[in-house]
Amino acid sequence: MSTAPSRRPDLRAAGAATVTVVLWASAFVSIRSAGEAYSPGALALGRLLSGVLTLGVICAVRREGLPPRSAWRGIAISGLLWFGFYMVVLNWGEQQVDAGTAALVVNVGPILIALLGARLLGDALPPRLLAGMAVSFAGAVTVGLSMSGEGGSSLFGVVLCLLAAVAYAGGVVAQKPALGHASALQVTTFGCLVGAVLCLPFLGRLVHEAADAPVTATLNMVYLGVFPTALAFTTWAYALARTTAGRMGATTYAVPALVVLMSWLALGEVPGLLTLAGGALCLAGVAVSRSRRRAAVPGHAKAPEPRREDAEDRR
Repeated sequence: MSTAPSRRPDLRAAGAATVTVVLWASAFVSIRSAGEAYSPGALALGRLLSGVLTLGVICAVRREGLPPRSAWRGIAISGLLWFGFYMVVLNWGEQQVDAGTAALVVNVGPILIALLGARLLGDALPPRLLAGMAVSFAGAVTVGLSMSGEGGSSLFGVVLCLLAAVAYAGGVVAQKPALGHASALQVTTFGCLVGAVLCLPFLGRLVHEAADAPVTATLNMVYLGVFPTALAFTTWAYALARTTAGRMGATTYAVPALVVLMSWLALGEVPGLLTLAGGALCLAGVAVSRSRRRAAVPGHAKAPEPRREDAEDRR
């Protein structure tokens, strides 16, 4: 049948999106370790440099050339906003606010992606997508609030997290058109390079902090660059090229649920009932947002009744 070839790209894109959210969720544990020894700017630069090196080797092996000129605008904007500015500001903001506030503010990002995608890219906003994002957003906030400690939240930290959400949304929407002219690997590699160049002012601090940082913190920083950055951003770009920005943004709402599970397994942080309920809401919202209406089965379509005039003419 002809349905198998048409479903294969969808399955590959879904698999790529799954790899992305799992690796981005795993970054939570690594950031907590590396963030104790590295400042926000130094951590962002070290992560990006590790990502650029990894992606550069892959590009050399695959003999990927430079992206075409038509893709550079989107690559440059996404590199500045998402790979560079977003990573620094988010690292900084999460040091100023508690987990609940960070979840509330940063998870505005997927909603902004859907709105910007509709305004700038002409993406549709189906009711299922909007409903699913609303459910997932409520779940993400529930997870964040339930995992919050006694830390306070500063207005400055809230502003930083909001800027991170806006930069994330702008970077994704800028990246989408570039994927129509260049491969996912090219867009990710050169976007990561642009972000690393933007963070070069933190090079001195990175060298100084690396000299005193424990080995585990440095290894976690390298892990962030190789897997949640180089690999996960590439699989993200692959999936984004095959769906809308809004649907991909909604998929990232699975991250809080996976963070709960990984924190339980890796850090021994047993989640409470409220946390589990929030994680379930996140996953339920993603399922709703990515679902589609069932098409009518052609064989069961009801045949139209002949008009009375046609019946009389045939007499």
